[in-house]
This record gives sequence, C-alpha cells and structure tokens, in this order.
Amino acid sequence: MNAWFLAAGTTAGAVAAIHAVAGGRDVVRPLLAGTISDEPRRVLHAVWHMVTADLILAAAALIWLSLGNRPGGDTIAWLLAAHFVAYSGIFLAVSVAASWSKPLLRLPQWMLLLPVAVLAAAGAA
Repeated sequence: MNAWFLAAGTTAGAVAAIHAVAGGRDVVRPLLAGTISDEPRRVLHAVWHMVTADLILAAAALIWLSLGNRPGGDTIAWLLAAHFVAYSGIFLAVSVAASWSKPLLRLPQWMLLLPVAVLAAAGAA
C-alpha cells in the first residue's frame, strides 16, 4: 500500500466534501439567487457540479492507486498532481488579480488543493 497516495486520496475526498457542502452554501445558493442572466447562471452551476464530480473521481483514483502497484500508476499520479497544482494556481491567480487585501486568504481553496498535489507527487516519486 502506498501511504502517500492514500493520504492524497483521503485529502482529496475531504476537499470534495468541503466543496460540496461549503461551496453549495457559500457559492451556489447566492449564485442561483442572484440577478445574473439565466444562461450564465446555469452554466456556472453546471461547472460547480463538474468540479464536484472531478474532485470525487480524483480522490477515488488516488485511493485506487494506494491499493497496489497499478500499471501506469505513476503517470496517473503525476497527472493528478499537475491537475491539483493547476487548480491551486487558478485560485491564486484569480485572488491576486482581484487586488484584495490579504489575497492569499480571500480564496483559500488553494490551501486545500495544493497539499493533494504534493502528496500525489510524493507518492509518484
């Protein structure tokens, strides 16, 4: 069993749960109640659900990788690590571009996503 992949998968699963619960309350409900026109609102709602599915599938893949030596497992792990680095980078870039005070704390999702990338990379290395 690869403990790094298990830690990455468990962390990704926690991130997915936080996304589903807190994101639904803090992001989706206000989005759906807002005055944005119907089509962009529905697209953004669908994207939120897409990310939920993506996070769940990534967690499952990392846990699957932890269960044994899988063909192509290191490649999959590196792709998942890059995937989570990209997610983290997007949140950091958007937060910094907004010119907020304390931008690293305004969109803290990167703090949840980056550890998954590090753990997945450690498992693949």
